[in-house]
Amino acid sequence: MDDPAKEVSIDEFKKLEIRVGLVVEVSRVPRTEKLYKVVVDFGPQGKRQTVTGLVGYYEAEELMNKRVAFLVNLKPAKFAGEKSEGMLLAASDGEKLSILTIDRDVPNGSRVS
Repeated sequence: MDDPAKEVSIDEFKKLEIRVGLVVEVSRVPRTEKLYKVVVDFGPQGKRQTVTGLVGYYEAEELMNKRVAFLVNLKPAKFAGEKSEGMLLAASDGEKLSILTIDRDVPNGSRVS
């Protein structure tokens, strides 16, 4: 954190589109050990699917109906044949992991700043 070369400007930060979404579907990705396919509802912006490596940290049922912070303008990618349209945000110390949840009632699709 003390390395100025890693600092970003406010304009660079503003390029990240982080939004509130509600997890509405969670299923294991077949033939993988750590991947879930997660569908997130962003209200007026619709639903998106992502692939996350949360198996082992969360049971599928624990993720259902969680309101999470989600990076929506990440370039889509494929993991184990499944399309991933963004990134569910989480914090980790290398051993423990915690998804970033929203603690107040704001509409799905609200922008995080």
